[in-house]
Amino acid sequence: MTRSFTLLDGGMGKLLLARGAPFRQPEWSALALMEDPDAVVAAHTEFVAAGADVIITSNYAVVPYHLGEERFAERVEELTDLAGRLARRVADAAGRSVRVAGSLPPLFGSYEPERFDPAVAPGHLNRIATALAPHVDIFLAETQSVAAEVRASAAAAVPHGKPLWISVTLADRPEEPPALRSGESVADAASSAHEAGAEALLFNCSQPEMMEPAIVEARSVLPSHIRVGAYANAFEQKEHGYAANGVILEHRVELNDGGYSSFAARWLDAGADIVGGCCGIMPDHIAELHALR
Repeated sequence: MTRSFTLLDGGMGKLLLARGAPFRQPEWSALALMEDPDAVVAAHTEFVAAGADVIITSNYAVVPYHLGEERFAERVEELTDLAGRLARRVADAAGRSVRVAGSLPPLFGSYEPERFDPAVAPGHLNRIATALAPHVDIFLAETQSVAAEVRASAAAAVPHGKPLWISVTLADRPEEPPALRSGESVADAASSAHEAGAEALLFNCSQPEMMEPAIVEARSVLPSHIRVGAYANAFEQKEHGYAANGVILEHRVELNDGGYSSFAARWLDAGADIVGGCCGIMPDHIAELHALR
């Protein structure tokens, strides 16, 4: 079967860790931006070589949660601009069309919707979006846990006139209907994305098992012009109650050697037209997704 879809890259942080780049808590992947930008270029390049059509800027951890409020305030523009410039350099050198998606990340913790601060978020997100705007083709508000976060990210992105993609993270409860980590429904996320003028609604940083039912529901309620997609993580299954990037989790070996791409094939069959990978999804996995075409 021939499939047409946009292929995202994989998990930048875990690739940096695997390749021996500077990496520790609490800075997470932001440490490579600060200490070894060439490692970031090399990681982007690996994903492009694997077939990615879109690479995501590496500023996911350039947030108060990882840097602390003081260091974030001092360095957010510098490090975010650097992340944008590095991704742009790799995309422009690819020899084919590769787009750059500017990450608008969760500011207060990836899986912690209760920590979202609607008073503080707009100023922080405006600084991130403004630093990224000269370098990116798309804004990607990713790992959003609550609809209020979606609205704040969209408000920061829209003034820059770039296409906006929204990606929400789902509670890892395969036995229940898919829902955001806040408890809000996929329909709530779809409504927020539609109202924000998003070009796409995606689901990310959740178990692969969560994605197909979310895609089906999103496709059933969204207008046909809004694209749908998924990029799951490879985290070991774990009890609820941990914060993403709060611990370094092991990866599910059954997702190697075609395991992850078999999930992605089902997402495509369910109506997705954007797929890729999040934490723990490596260039080999992306190459396997590329082979689905």
